[in-house]
Amino acid sequence: MNNNNKLTSFTSFEQFYPYYLSEHENKICRRFHFVGSMLVVCLLVFSALSRQFYLLWFIPVIGYGFAWIGHFYYEKNRPATFKHPFYSLWGDWVMFKDMLIGKIPW
Repeated sequence: MNNNNKLTSFTSFEQFYPYYLSEHENKICRRFHFVGSMLVVCLLVFSALSRQFYLLWFIPVIGYGFAWIGHFYYEKNRPATFKHPFYSLWGDWVMFKDMLIGKIPW
């Protein structure tokens, strides 16, 4: 997908989110994001319950690792994280929620 014609300057998350979704059109990419986010939630819960807080260091590896595999191998684009890290992180969790409630197919 060619990102050259897309708006890349945003003043709000509401402006950013449609762009974010356009960067996640491939169903397999979205599934990788979903799995990564679910594993992050599981790791947070496990770490808290077991008091093994050193495991929290793996959160970025799991979360971004799964997402980036989806982007580089299936979506064939560069993750929005590189240009918009905060909006992108927010977008990950909104998309995760939207997938959980069935608003976005996965």
